Amino acid sequence: MVKTLPQAPSDDKRWKIVDTRMRRLGGGADALIEALHAAQEAFGYIDDAAMLYIGSYLGVPPSKVYGVATFYSYFTLKPQGAHTCVVCTGTACYINGAGAILKGIEAEFGIKSGGTTQDGRLSALTARCVGACSIAPVVVIDGELAGQLSPEGVVARLAAIPQETTS
Repeated sequence: MVKTLPQAPSDDKRWKIVDTRMRRLGGGADALIEALHAAQEAFGYIDDAAMLYIGSYLGVPPSKVYGVATFYSYFTLKPQGAHTCVVCTGTACYINGAGAILKGIEAEFGIKSGGTTQDGRLSALTARCVGACSIAPVVVIDGELAGQLSPEGVVARLAAIPQETTS
């Protein structure tokens, strides 16, 4: 018996990339994290429709897909800004000033942790630990690790990111 595959949530061509990766992986829970990575890379985030589609495609219950997508800090469930700043809030970072860094970002850019500026330029996020405790406090700006910075230093780095126009 041939399994009928679910229809992609939209006609967006990026779904073909996700489908190709899932086909290579096969079905089942073993392919879930890689399928979520494929969707995250293709769309920049994983929405409810994507989670339902991936779960249906792989034969994994929606609750498990949601649980995995929310457990790992790499995955995000809403669109992010053009640039991201992840503040590590693990124990070493927290006692070395991560809270003050986060407050500085929130005050300077008018966003809360997990939020994005109104112009879509910057998202401020937190992670429980990024594994660089020896250089605490740590932030990850657009995928680049930076440690032992003051709140003012982080704000200055973020403010120095060139303005980009989206078309």
